[in-house]
Amino acid sequence: MSVTVPSVKLYNGKSFPVIGLGTAQCKGDDLRKAVSAALECGYRHFDTAAFYQNEDEIGDVLRHWITTGRVSRDELFITTKLPPYGNRASDVEKCLSQSLKKLKVDYVDLYLIHAPFSAILEGEDDVKGRILDFSTDLEAVYKAMEQQVDAGKARGIGLSNFNSKQIERIMKVCRIKPVNLQVEVHAYHQQKPLRSLCRQFDIPVCAYCPLGAPYLNRGDCEKYPRLIEHPVVTSMALRLNKTPAQILLRHLIQLGLIVIPKSSNPERIKENFQVWDFKLPPSDMADLDALDRAGDGRIITFQLRPGIQVHPEYPFNIPF
Repeated sequence: MSVTVPSVKLYNGKSFPVIGLGTAQCKGDDLRKAVSAALECGYRHFDTAAFYQNEDEIGDVLRHWITTGRVSRDELFITTKLPPYGNRASDVEKCLSQSLKKLKVDYVDLYLIHAPFSAILEGEDDVKGRILDFSTDLEAVYKAMEQQVDAGKARGIGLSNFNSKQIERIMKVCRIKPVNLQVEVHAYHQQKPLRSLCRQFDIPVCAYCPLGAPYLNRGDCEKYPRLIEHPVVTSMALRLNKTPAQILLRHLIQLGLIVIPKSSNPERIKENFQVWDFKLPPSDMADLDALDRAGDGRIITFQLRPGIQVHPEYPFNIPF
């Protein structure tokens, strides 16, 4: 049976489901099966990006569900993102049009600037942009994003992986306010100062990697146990008869965050969705809050791109 998911009401009138399916690093038939399983459970929020190279697969499944009458387009909340290689005002419309074609929809509910730094495609074999572009003009890019709202191609626009100073710069020049900031948030990296800033601006925060990205090689974070294996989390899960993932998701939801756990496993997708029949008491919330490692808990640093730390828009050279 489908479950109606609580939503955050955005200032543009759209309802943003509190839980969605993250799709990074998932492609092909595995992704098609995952999206179908999510729809069966009741998910209506789907997060993707041009950078993930999987919009086609997601579009195939969503179009099938829409054309067969199993779901209406208005019931869905689809997010995609402007890739770093499109972080120029002149490229925004082209990149969004390409995403819409792949997703097989006329508009997306949310279009995010995926990252504040920009890159350049080097030849046909380069699909993600290996060379950094040091001439990024975030304000100009955002103004081009606003034009996509005017054109009806995006119902809302927002930011991803931006730091506090970059957000403040956008807020000074925007005509259409960002409706969302998507950043890494989990129990080890709770982003408290950044979330506080977003509350001041009335910008809802969406947490990617809400489970601490157990599918990734976490580099320096290996000095901490994987979140889903942390004794605080596992003991809480055992006591409440829930999975560790459900505990971690419920924690973030009760903090007021939107969450997009990534999985291609239909059973885990279903489990991740079953977080509405319990509530963590204040003592458990406090125990999970205490796991925060601030910047030391960050997993996603983009440092696989050579030279990224000297890019003028690299977001992690300041505390938040």
